[in-house]
Amino acid sequence: MDNAIAPKAPWHLWVIGIVSLLWQAGGAYDYWMSKAEDRDYLASMMEPAGVSVDGAIAYMNAMPLWANIGWGLGVWGAVAGSILLLLRQRYALHAFLASLVGQVLGIIHQISRPIPGMSDATAPVVFTLVIVATTLLLAWYARRMADAGVLR
Repeated sequence: MDNAIAPKAPWHLWVIGIVSLLWQAGGAYDYWMSKAEDRDYLASMMEPAGVSVDGAIAYMNAMPLWANIGWGLGVWGAVAGSILLLLRQRYALHAFLASLVGQVLGIIHQISRPIPGMSDATAPVVFTLVIVATTLLLAWYARRMADAGVLR
């Protein structure tokens, strides 16, 4: 067992960790409301893109198991990574990498089976790219903090 004392956490770890957790909470909320089939929430998210609430629910209910696993892994891996970052655990990197795997599965599903009736996929595609880029940056940051000995 290594008894070395980890260096003090830099101020940016707390800022990045808290902002990351707040960002991931948005994804967790979306996941929860989508799985709960909250019609008002789904209407606010899907109708501007030309997809009815019933169409969105049917699409999600028809998702194959691997796509559902990818969605959950993408969301909850990122939440776990943010929490582990704040707890200064080196496993934050692993959680962010697991999230990336889930995101890739989600992208494969979105490309291979787009939502029927979506009139404009620009916003969802751009938002997906922002999510992936954010997770890549968080994984890189977790790796840097682990290499610096800040994460145990």
